[in-house]
Amino acid sequence: MTDETLSRVTQRIIDRSAKTREAFLVRIAAARSQTVHRAQLACGNLAHGFAACQPEEKNALKNMVRSDIAIITAYNDMLSAHQPYEHYPQRLKEALKSVGAVGQVAGGVPAMCDGVTQGQDGMELSLMSRDVIAMSAAIGLSHNMFDGALYLGICDKIVPGLVMAALSFGHLPAVFVPAGPMSTGLPNKEKVRVRQLYTEGKVDRQALLEAEAASYHGIGTCTFYGTANTNQMVMEVMGLHLPGASFVAPDSALRDALTDCAARQITRLTENSGNCQPLGQMVNEKTIVNGIIALLATGGSTNLTMHMVAMARAAGIIINWDDFSELSDAVPLLCRIYPNGPADINQFQAAGGVQLVIRELLKKGLLHEDVNTVAGFGLARYTQEPWLDNGKLAWREGAETSADKQVIASVSQPFEHHGGTKVLSGNLGRAVMKTSAVPADNQIIEAPAVVFESQHDIVPAFEAGKLNRDCVVVVRFQGPQANGMPELHKLMPPLGVLMDRGFRVALVTDGRLSGASGKVPSAIHVTPEACDGGLLAKVREGDIIRVNGRTGELELRVDPAELAARKAYQPDLSAEHIGCGRELFSALRSQLSGAEQGACCIRF
Repeated sequence: MTDETLSRVTQRIIDRSAKTREAFLVRIAAARSQTVHRAQLACGNLAHGFAACQPEEKNALKNMVRSDIAIITAYNDMLSAHQPYEHYPQRLKEALKSVGAVGQVAGGVPAMCDGVTQGQDGMELSLMSRDVIAMSAAIGLSHNMFDGALYLGICDKIVPGLVMAALSFGHLPAVFVPAGPMSTGLPNKEKVRVRQLYTEGKVDRQALLEAEAASYHGIGTCTFYGTANTNQMVMEVMGLHLPGASFVAPDSALRDALTDCAARQITRLTENSGNCQPLGQMVNEKTIVNGIIALLATGGSTNLTMHMVAMARAAGIIINWDDFSELSDAVPLLCRIYPNGPADINQFQAAGGVQLVIRELLKKGLLHEDVNTVAGFGLARYTQEPWLDNGKLAWREGAETSADKQVIASVSQPFEHHGGTKVLSGNLGRAVMKTSAVPADNQIIEAPAVVFESQHDIVPAFEAGKLNRDCVVVVRFQGPQANGMPELHKLMPPLGVLMDRGFRVALVTDGRLSGASGKVPSAIHVTPEACDGGLLAKVREGDIIRVNGRTGELELRVDPAELAARKAYQPDLSAEHIGCGRELFSALRSQLSGAEQGACCIRF
């Protein structure tokens, strides 16, 4: 039986999206082919399309019987999460060949790492890279050679961008292929302790570097529960990965078997199979709601409150933060994964993983079970886990109870009776707080504002002792149109130290923090942003601001008449738009929508 709130919110989304969803379905139906897509190409076009293929592949593509599968890859060997993809295309091609299909690498997309660019100019390109990824993948698919697609991507903006592109080509089936997490290194709690000691001047840079290198030490996704791993969680619960594929280690026999299976499975979803499952039909309102539930129940990255909006819009589905907020009130918090607890993603997997989370949520009717997935109809299939039976891939029922109740709780005894994300609203606008990482007694702060226009001014103020008091730190002009909405994680160590010293501190910003926001109560993604009419531009030093993560209150306690008379502050942002390639993105930046609309430049 489906939960009442789940049913109500889903129906509201269906009603709200009726026109846009219908237009989307009409569009992908018109693009669908009753035979292989390359049959529509002229001979010269087709000859160009298979010119570089081996003779056997050319013959397969000439006879209009075999499926041609696009491979879109985000491989680079600088990112730990994407380095394993180096040999995936060849492996996928061999697996496709074994079932009579052909694979072609249709294109590569950029994949940048927010961990590398934190606090650097390049971070201001990060959010925009999602839309660039979507457009880059679309260019690869635009050759119209393909009957389905395999998407290789994991991290922060890469997966949402790939989903947006895949839905733009929603007449094609798609399977998303993960590569797995890094092995466990230095515990996250210890890493944060060293960061704070460095901020206080108690350890040197070499000690900090050694701690960071011991934490991020090998191939695979970073092991904390940030945006990358939240992406994987959401994709699996949406049925876009094979069951149990998200958190299997790279370079393992089971990972290789899952990769091969993904290639074989995409061929079962093409027009040639007689069981065509276009992605645009598979992903519907229920699928999107399941993704939101996965985010909330696990205390995932706040970035997904924007990415899910953009992904849904790519399918003609309109969601907003009210949907997140109402669902969050009904969805229990089932997971404690760093920064919401000490465990990393490998400990989560060992405790029961995604299969157990799905099983628990289905018990209470908190997921739509009646959905199509890449593995077939019904989400109950995703309570099974993959394993190797005498070297062959098979599935069996996953864990029925948690192996570590400090990491995964039951739906009857959750960590919290509400989700890990709270939507805040008030005269300052609307914002998001990741409450799952913030102790309950720290979620309500009312204090004078300390106002900054750059994250780089925080540490000098901290070092000068100017923040040694109860305060609400306001960092404004960090929104999408201002400077591309960078993540502001450099703020966390000094603000964390202030909290440890006994001061009551909160952060209010139109910038981002993602999944690693930690213990500081942070109202982020404030919209409207300061440079686009938001009241943040009128906040002055010493103004009283109230942030309430329990009730969802975000208020500037200043007389309305005085606020009306104030002139909005507008700094010169030109220096933020030049250097490190930022000048190339000026037109794109100016078209970005607000955070609640997905911070997206693409109009679907």
